[in-house]
Amino acid sequence: MTMTDTAAGVGSAGAAEEQPLAGITVVDFTQVYMGPSATQLLGDFGADVIKVERPGLGDISRNSFPDPDGQDNPIFLSINRNKRSLSVDTRQEEGRAVLRRIIAEADVVVSNFRHGVMERMGFGYEELSAANPGLIWASGTGFGTEGPYAHKGGQDAIAQAYSGVMWRRESPDTPLSMYPTTLCDYTTGMHLFQGILLALRTRDRTGSGQKVEVTMYDSMLHMQMQEACMQLNRGYEVNWAEMPLSGVFETTDGALCLVGGFTANPLHHLSRALDLDDDLSERADLATLEQQFAAKPELHRIFAARFATGSTQYWCDRLEAEGLLNAPVLSLEQTLADPQTTANNMIVSAEHPGVGTVKMLNAPIRLSATPATVRRIAPRLGEHNAEILSEYGVDDETIERLRADGVLR
Repeated sequence: MTMTDTAAGVGSAGAAEEQPLAGITVVDFTQVYMGPSATQLLGDFGADVIKVERPGLGDISRNSFPDPDGQDNPIFLSINRNKRSLSVDTRQEEGRAVLRRIIAEADVVVSNFRHGVMERMGFGYEELSAANPGLIWASGTGFGTEGPYAHKGGQDAIAQAYSGVMWRRESPDTPLSMYPTTLCDYTTGMHLFQGILLALRTRDRTGSGQKVEVTMYDSMLHMQMQEACMQLNRGYEVNWAEMPLSGVFETTDGALCLVGGFTANPLHHLSRALDLDDDLSERADLATLEQQFAAKPELHRIFAARFATGSTQYWCDRLEAEGLLNAPVLSLEQTLADPQTTANNMIVSAEHPGVGTVKMLNAPIRLSATPATVRRIAPRLGEHNAEILSEYGVDDETIERLRADGVLR
């Protein structure tokens, strides 16, 4: 059952058998957002993702946001579907031994701890690959393994600040602020996902695993590849939000975003859309892009005055008729209810035994023959302890002893 078919519940487990990552086992040490977003996509496309969690506490995101459903809150549920939870105490040698037993047969190990944490736990690349040469050991960190910031923890806003992303804003008088969506976590998570797929493809040819490393710092720099190349080679800072014919403008009932480009003479079309008395494109002092940059304050006063006289839909229709890129500024609530969201099948649902029906976003990658599926809702903490250990040859008596000793909880 595909994700778009799951409105009444979770898709069948058998659906994973035909997916791209069927047969791939992932041991997932990740927490919060960057790592779990990567491993969820692996699970969406068929991998068996074993989520390793701390007894009692679990993934940090189980407890970081107050919610009536406690550890099974929407923040956690949103990025941990298609995973099984193994709640094991890695501080105890028996707990580590259980994980080594699983990892010896696994395809991928993923973490997003600070540099050195996996090594101190006894799960570094060299140690694990010695026992399992085909293992892909994937790590996402804030800054990497070397350099002056290697010791620092990675966090979305910190990566925004270090990478130049936070500094870059529409104009110098715009206050500095954090981007309100976890841009860095998500971008780095997608790079982690891509790196794992590349390593799996390489292993198909060579039979050997390898180390995969991504950092939030690098991901944010790479996002600015155009701007960085211009800065490095011309000493010039490109600011796409500073373009003179683009901006966000208030209307009588909201706001719209205008991108005045991608036509031969956008100022002419904008003058027509706004029904101005004069065609601004015919003014000698606005003939070049450089002149338009210099006149941006005047141009935006003209645009703002006109947009303030009509509704968002009215002006979007007029801009559309002139071939100018535009959009209403929507809230997330409005976007989730937008017919385009429905047309793209971007909302799916599944049943959670304690919470009930859970709505969440679909995978953004569409494959015509082997689409993503929802086979499992995000697990309860330690839900699959016995199931997983039994699959790896641990008998019931040993499982009960491990529970009694607090290794499993």
